[in-house]
Amino acid sequence: MEQQKNLRQVDIIRYVTPLREGGSLPAIVEADDGFLYVLKFRGAGQGIKALIAELIGGEIARALGLKVPEIVFATVDPAFGRTEPDEEIQDLLKASEGLNLALHYLSGAITFDPSVSRIESLLASQIVWLDSLITNVDRTARNTNMLMWYKELWLIDHGAALYFHHNWDNWEEQSKRPFALIKDHVLLPWASELEKADQAFRSILTADRIDQILSQIPVEWLAGLSPLSVEENRAVYKQFLVNRLSVNFIKEAQHAREALI
Repeated sequence: MEQQKNLRQVDIIRYVTPLREGGSLPAIVEADDGFLYVLKFRGAGQGIKALIAELIGGEIARALGLKVPEIVFATVDPAFGRTEPDEEIQDLLKASEGLNLALHYLSGAITFDPSVSRIESLLASQIVWLDSLITNVDRTARNTNMLMWYKELWLIDHGAALYFHHNWDNWEEQSKRPFALIKDHVLLPWASELEKADQAFRSILTADRIDQILSQIPVEWLAGLSPLSVEENRAVYKQFLVNRLSVNFIKEAQHAREALI
């Protein structure tokens, strides 16, 4: 499995083009390291919560050995949007001053289509396992959030995961509740090895590994998320994941798959 590394930080120097298919208007941008990235804006729709979910979901996937484009912190300068003629984009850039999140742009990648690309049952099971753990509602046939790049499957866009943080009042109850929306997962028909994935991944995703991932969430993102303190908020994310791992959360996926096939 890939060794966990601290996220790099880059400065955005050029806005290239918006990705209109994204509801929160992510954009292709160029950074000061010479690479292109897909920038997720803190000033968009779900704001910083989506960035936190992106970071946690993406880095858990990477820790499990799944392919995810490199995730970096990306700084947007307040002057960045002054020359942008589109008022909507200009407002988004202004609202996103400071620290944002970006994924390395996979040039030439195409959207995963299950009717075109074959996928092995173990890989399908591993991805269904991941999305069951992090309660990711957004890996459906309508929006697969997966790319084929050089004949390999890459996972993108985990911003809709961990949706408990949009309502902190009952996060503990949500952490142990069956994830019913897994029935809509695009890879569920092929996920015949969920128990094998479960056994392997539980041994990898230790409390220490979770701590390592969560330690990278910037303090400024955690401030004001809830009435709790910064470190209490970070602890809630950890306990949510620990609680998920304490229950048989793949049972819902197995039942949904049985009903499907």
